[in-house]
Amino acid sequence: MKRTFLSLILMTAVVSINGQQMKPEETEDWSKRPENVTPGRYGEPPSDAIILYRGQQDTVNWVHENGNPLKWIADSALTVKKGTGGIKTVKSFGDCQLHIEWRTPAVVEGTGQGRGNSGIFLMGRYELQVLDSYNNETYYNGQAGSIYKQHIPLVNASLGPGEWQTYDVIFIAPRFNPEGQVLNPAYFTVFHNGVLIQNHSGLRGPTENTGIPVYKAHEARLPLSLQDHGNPVSYRNIWIREL
Repeated sequence: MKRTFLSLILMTAVVSINGQQMKPEETEDWSKRPENVTPGRYGEPPSDAIILYRGQQDTVNWVHENGNPLKWIADSALTVKKGTGGIKTVKSFGDCQLHIEWRTPAVVEGTGQGRGNSGIFLMGRYELQVLDSYNNETYYNGQAGSIYKQHIPLVNASLGPGEWQTYDVIFIAPRFNPEGQVLNPAYFTVFHNGVLIQNHSGLRGPTENTGIPVYKAHEARLPLSLQDHGNPVSYRNIWIREL
């Protein structure tokens, strides 16, 4: 009778290494007890999350990229005020889990890259594109959910103009050696409206609109930034977990 690999495993009663029988407890790992985290329910963040924006009281967490006080429209959401420039967090981050909700204008103006354009820059350098990509053609490594100019999203999970959308991001920061050479690239895993669109995508370097990206050594922790691309894109329910 032929035995499958699985049946052989199930029929093996004793595990041994170098002929020595092992006890089940010899492969138990008690070295590090996981910390307790209370999961968020009904859209709430988990207990260990750092709240970056949930309302006007959180404007203290943000400044403009030049360090000036916040000029974006701030109420239940943060909305780009054209011409004021991008904004960044006061606090810096490296490896992280990020939750962020965004909305492009309900009234459609423009086409391609001119329609509901903004961007989320991890460490101020690595861009996850925000764009109205609902029935809106553009180059595919520049549509919503792309790692701009580097990785096309696996699928287009966009909702219509004016609808709130969600990104859930796992970001791993790049590592550099003492000489400034990259040892490990940055990685993005992204869910767009609950759909996996970037699966451990490795970056070739920081975001570049023109030319080939090249890594340059930088700090291990840097601010998160949101882009002013001239369109009144809104953000809300922004929280982050340091990994």
